[in-house]
This record gives sequence, structure tokens and C-alpha cells, in this order.
Amino acid sequence: MSAHEGRDPDGQATTASHTTATPEQLAAARTARLAYRAGTVEPTSGVAHGLVQANLIAVPADWADDVLLFAQRNPRPCPVLDVLDAGSMRSRLAPDADLRTDIPAYRVWRDGVLTDELDDASAAWEEHPDLVSFLIGCSFTFEAGLVDAGIEIRHRTLGRNVPMYRTSRACSPAGRLRGDLVVSMRPIPAERVADAVRISGRYPAVHGAPVHVGDPASLGVRDLAAPEFGDAPEIEPGEVPVFWACGVTPQSAIMASKPPFALTHAPGHMFITDVPNAAYLA
Repeated sequence: MSAHEGRDPDGQATTASHTTATPEQLAAARTARLAYRAGTVEPTSGVAHGLVQANLIAVPADWADDVLLFAQRNPRPCPVLDVLDAGSMRSRLAPDADLRTDIPAYRVWRDGVLTDELDDASAAWEEHPDLVSFLIGCSFTFEAGLVDAGIEIRHRTLGRNVPMYRTSRACSPAGRLRGDLVVSMRPIPAERVADAVRISGRYPAVHGAPVHVGDPASLGVRDLAAPEFGDAPEIEPGEVPVFWACGVTPQSAIMASKPPFALTHAPGHMFITDVPNAAYLA
């Protein structure tokens, strides 16, 4: 089975029509990327429904092996969808896109400190022409399946960014990189939690099933109203907080490990690909 083939919920191989984006989807993705290139800044949850979204981390070439090893040792938060050649800003996941400009917001890190947030990262490639970019699976991908099953995505309803929390669970260190797991949280009605687990579990390449359901203290999260990344959630009576491994985890590793330079997406502001979600059904 090729990297872009998948299986449907019953385990049967999907057809080409299911693993090839429709013209309408491709147009929506291109429209969004061109808007970001022109300066639009917005969280991307719900944008280009049905297409895979990805986190970005780019580092100078001498740190690339550390990032790749960190991702391999921590596949739940860091599922790698693509690794670009040093200096490249074009991904096979969206061949006409430009990683320097087509993400709505970027973060620049120096010695582990966030020094800037930009809507155009061209200067990063000028400063470090050997940047190696990693595109990592994003939970916004499986959100489409939750929505299609009638499960509300609260941050979408409210027009907010998904809440993300740094936990007390250490990732497996790799080379010079270490850091704690970051999770995203979605409040789910108690009677739909099993459905959310089942649906997201079909997408292991984009974080898969939750890492925790229920008491946030078990993750070392002290206050759901104060996420380290994203916006505060609204949880209704009868809902349960459900936590998924998050592709912001590499940013936690950057803060802990202090590489001289790194470029990432801003949390919740993802790279929209041309690949349909069905391509990553397990």
C-alpha cells in the first residue's frame, strides 16, 4: 500500500476517488494558502474541510537528525508526514505551496526563546539557507471525522483556537532534544466519548486516539481555563475533557533544549495540504 492509500472504517482499501482531493477541495486549499500568503492570519481549524493539515518545525541542517530521531521516538505527538531537503520550501503534500509564506502565522525561536511571530517567514530561509522542514500530522485532520459524525468541535463553534496544554509527561529524549508532551483538548459529551476515540483512532498518522480522557490533573494540567497555547475552552455540563497528543510538542522541546535557531508554525495556524484525510485512514 502506498503512502497515500488508506482503508475505510471496515478495513477495506479506499478507492482512488477517496484518496484524491476533489477539484473543490483543491480550490479551497489553494484559496486559503493564497490568502495567508497575502497576510491573512487565522486559526485553520475547519478550513478546507476534508484535507490534511500539518504542523511545521524547521531547523538548520545540523539539528535535523535530532528532530527526526525525536519524532521517531515520539510518534504520537510527532507523526512525520514529510521531510524536505535542506533549503527546500516545497512539499510533495502541496506541490504549488511555499512553506515560507503559505502558513498564516510563524514563530521564530532563538536559543529556546520565542523572539518573533510573523506572517511571512522568508527571512528565515535567507538567514539559514540550509533549513530542513518537517511537516507533522495535526489533529485538525481528524476533526473533520468528528464533525461528520455529529460531534461538535467547540472551538470551531466559538471561532477560537483549540486549547493546548503542556503536560508533566516527558517525551523520550533524542540526541540534543528533550521536552514534555503537549496535548490539545476538546470537550466531548460523555455519551460520545467512545465515538470520538473510535473515529480519531482511525488516523494514527495525525495523532490517533486520545492519550487521556477525564481528570486533567493526571496529565499535570492544573487549570483548563489557562492553556499554554490557544484559547481557553468552554465546557458544558455533561461534557468530558478529552486530550490528544499535539504537534506543538516540538515547540516544547525547543523551549527545553534551546537550539540556536528554529522556525515553527504558530499553534493552531497550520499548513493546509492537498491530501485528503482518507489518505491517512489506518
